[in-house]
Amino acid sequence: MKTRSFPHLSQHAILPKVIFLMLILAVSACGQVKQATTDSGALQVQNLTDGLDHPWGMAFLPDGRLLVTERSGDLRILDQNNKLSGPVEGVPEVKVNGQGGLLDIVLDPNFAANKYVYLSFAEPGPNSSASTAVGRGVWENDRITGFTTIFSQQPKLNGPNHFGGRIVFSDGNLFLTTGERFQFAPAQDLGNHLGTVVRIKPDGSPADGNPFIGEEGAQPEIWSYGHRNIEAAAIDPATGNLWIAEMGPRGGDELNQPEAGKNYGWPEVSWGENYDGTDIPDPPTQPQYADAVVHWTPVISPSGMAFYSGNMFPAWKGNMLIGGLSAKGVVVVEVNGQQAAEKDRVSLQARIRDVEQAPDGSVYVLTDEGNGKVLRLWK
Repeated sequence: MKTRSFPHLSQHAILPKVIFLMLILAVSACGQVKQATTDSGALQVQNLTDGLDHPWGMAFLPDGRLLVTERSGDLRILDQNNKLSGPVEGVPEVKVNGQGGLLDIVLDPNFAANKYVYLSFAEPGPNSSASTAVGRGVWENDRITGFTTIFSQQPKLNGPNHFGGRIVFSDGNLFLTTGERFQFAPAQDLGNHLGTVVRIKPDGSPADGNPFIGEEGAQPEIWSYGHRNIEAAAIDPATGNLWIAEMGPRGGDELNQPEAGKNYGWPEVSWGENYDGTDIPDPPTQPQYADAVVHWTPVISPSGMAFYSGNMFPAWKGNMLIGGLSAKGVVVVEVNGQQAAEKDRVSLQARIRDVEQAPDGSVYVLTDEGNGKVLRLWK
């Protein structure tokens, strides 16, 4: 049985300097600001709004307003006065079940010209089944028009777990992260999309250069496979490389830089163990599988990721910010090319579902709860 009590770093990782930024008082009433003293200076935490039903993803419009998805199926707008709108029209029908529902939201990189908004969601299928899907529509007069699903994970399955769902644009294509729907072994099968990172064109067709295009029996949209449940993803602006953080079983959350065609080993290897306490071989025992750059036991339950490029928090510049459900805060990871190491933590005493940098350099986070909040971190 594995009994690790601290993050494991790969032999290539930077040695960490772990700084715990503790907020002693919980943020409660809307507008209330709390302060924490940290090694990098004072950190303010403001509750901008509450009343959201398990908010999941967010994206800033060019005018500074914030779009926020609710897992229960609605999209809301938070304006510059922190007023929350009613449900936005035009979102797709979603299957709300456990971890499934309305998930991530991103704007097209060419949004100024085409006005496309992309949403990931649990797409309903026959007999109460569902699969992770992504689609797009046009943002027009504060609603979405002409929404069309461009990609659906196959197969559709019953069950409430492991939908993944993060969307990241890169070089004119988009990555969609998925989960293996708690099915274990199919994550090793290239004939389905379970437990994969998918790379597609904006219209949903397989992206040029995908590693399994033309391979008999393989899904051409797959970029990497052998993943468990990926709810955090972002592009490092310094290198253009994709990073993901995925949830392990009992222990063994992973930070990976997924490469084309590589197999990340789930469920054959893991730094965690099964929920019944049985052991899973460690990745180094089976070197045919790609190992994590960093892994965490106890888990952080990563959800949401952004690279910080602002000036408000100079100590975080170029670092990765990961939302932590179990960590109940933001995990700050220093990244240097293919190397990474945990650097700081901001404890917010709440399950953090997503994290984004605001246009002014502050950091917004979503709390995963029935009375979900938008919190702003600033100095």
